[in-house]
Amino acid sequence: MMMHISSIFVLSHHQSNLNTLMNTSILNRRTIRKYAQRDIDSNLLNGLLALAARTQTMGNLQLYSVVVTRSAEGKAALAPAHFNQPMVTEAPVVLTICADFHRTSRWAECRKAVPGYDNMLSFLNAATDALLFTQTFCNLAENEGLGICYLGTTIYNPQAIIDALQLPRLVFPVATLTVGWPDEQPPLSDRLPLDSFMHDEVYHEPTPDDIDRFYVQKEQLPENRHFVEINNKETLAQVFTDIRYTRDANEACSESVLSALRNQGFLNE
Repeated sequence: MMMHISSIFVLSHHQSNLNTLMNTSILNRRTIRKYAQRDIDSNLLNGLLALAARTQTMGNLQLYSVVVTRSAEGKAALAPAHFNQPMVTEAPVVLTICADFHRTSRWAECRKAVPGYDNMLSFLNAATDALLFTQTFCNLAENEGLGICYLGTTIYNPQAIIDALQLPRLVFPVATLTVGWPDEQPPLSDRLPLDSFMHDEVYHEPTPDDIDRFYVQKEQLPENRHFVEINNKETLAQVFTDIRYTRDANEACSESVLSALRNQGFLNE
């Protein structure tokens, strides 16, 4: 009987923790593209950036740097790299988070050590560090009431960003955030169910029935059905493969990324 009571207590305790998590901002997070005409205090921003540095990092090296852009001139210089999306120039702050092995290499050179970080593995390690930092910052900023838009265009046009921000060798942009006080309340976006991405022990190949179950809710959303209709497609998947993220565009952007990685010294060939 005692074991039964203990089990109930543990289950109740975990459920309580889960309910607490469900009440946090993560379940209500929205991508914010419109911002109030209100600045972000430097102490707040710097404090959030400092707190985000407590996130995980390879070898405790913190292989990232953040370029903070506040000036109208700086945002205008970045805008073309992001296809001139209006939030780039309208947000009070734009953050460009970079994979950075330059600083660590300079440290090594100044301490009678010989760095060997001009390679793909080093880029991947630094990019992982930078993205972990980025997500931690997003969580902290949103808990303070700030709104965030993550710009996937960063890796589409890296060389333009490198040039605009004067990034040295072994520094490469991997994420851009527009940050400000929200001036909109867009609807929550949909998410796939847990069993679509969680695999017990080993990866399980999804069957056609699994795919139906995983994607039916997304496909039946009115906005997605409208998306299919206005693009003259048969399925939502075709919108993604034929219009949004095409093979030709992916291959062209891949070449652009590889070229920029070579220019920045990460592909020692």
